[in-house]
Amino acid sequence: MKEVHPDYAGQVVLYAVGASPVDSLVELESFRQREGHPWPVAAPEGRMLQDLNVAIRSTKIAFNADGIIRYRAGFGDADADEWRLVFEDLAGES
Repeated sequence: MKEVHPDYAGQVVLYAVGASPVDSLVELESFRQREGHPWPVAAPEGRMLQDLNVAIRSTKIAFNADGIIRYRAGFGDADADEWRLVFEDLAGES
């Protein structure tokens, strides 16, 4: 994703949301900087993870502009080619 997202940065908004409710925003930001991720991070609020049925770390969920889930993948899923297709789909909807 890190290699593909810059090509779509002006068309697709990407946030990394912590999977653990105990990780602070400071810890998430530190991880983002260490890994060199260009997108912002956010901490989950309320029942967000339960409501989205996030059961494992590294769950990836892509929403379109209307809030409809257009893509879902788990840990280790989705290579660069697949992310290109996902971002193309989302960019085409905006």
